[in-house]
Amino acid sequence: MTTPSDPGLSAIMSERRQLINLAYRLLGSLADAEDVVQETYARWYAMTRQQQDVIEVPGAWLTTVASRICLDLLGSARTRRESYVGEWIPEPLPDPTEWITGRPVDPVDRVTLDESITMAFLVVLDSMTPAERVALVLHDVFRYSFAEVAEIVGRTPGACRQLASSARRRLGASQAPATPAARQSGIVRDFKQAWEAKDIDALIGLLDPDATAIIDGGGLVSAGLHPIEGSERIARYILALAGRAPDLTILERTVNGQPGLVAHQNDVAVTVAAFDVEDGRIKRIWAVRNPEKLRPWTAATRDLG
Repeated sequence: MTTPSDPGLSAIMSERRQLINLAYRLLGSLADAEDVVQETYARWYAMTRQQQDVIEVPGAWLTTVASRICLDLLGSARTRRESYVGEWIPEPLPDPTEWITGRPVDPVDRVTLDESITMAFLVVLDSMTPAERVALVLHDVFRYSFAEVAEIVGRTPGACRQLASSARRRLGASQAPATPAARQSGIVRDFKQAWEAKDIDALIGLLDPDATAIIDGGGLVSAGLHPIEGSERIARYILALAGRAPDLTILERTVNGQPGLVAHQNDVAVTVAAFDVEDGRIKRIWAVRNPEKLRPWTAATRDLG
């Protein structure tokens, strides 16, 4: 029987899903999250058996190591973002039945879909300091005590409590009351139909007059370098995009746990769009066009299209 002081392979690997969930929320990138988990396990197996036996709760050790790696990466990410071309959006996440291969994946590789995985939530997380982000996610999402968070981030429990409180204020200031999923799904479907029909009046009517669209092309494909403001400008951009790709196919898909759209061309996903709906209209659109962030979606499109 495996005990905390005598962890077998299955016991250690059972922590993988928790680590993937944590790292994706902290970094906003599935690829980076997988790298973090791989590095975390590499550090575990780099220890001798005697060193491993000293660790009473391997799961807590793995979470601490993964969190610290993420904290370091978040610090360097700000420097990398300065050289990123255009707007940066977190990597969009397919529904677990759609990503990677288009077929159900091993549960240990899934990211649990809840309110802490929506694009709106991740975008606000990305505006926080690394310490705020880690404190909020560990405490509010994964239910770690502030004493445990303090050990991970190298600050006092009181300081971590303040970090999480500051992070919550940012979230509260940016998030409107949630739109029921069925209502949001209907609005996104109407948007899809207006896009396909090239109906600019219908598109404008579905958008809040002060709506914002952020397009992430990563400098690899055409995309606006700055947010697009206003319903009419957004509608004209969308129709111009459709005009440049007459063979575009638009599919309704779950994007980070919410109704979204995926546009593909020749069986390759070229755009994944997430939406924020307020008072019956689309307030924000996050559209990822950077092909490096869309590889799981292309695989899903081929099997599910």
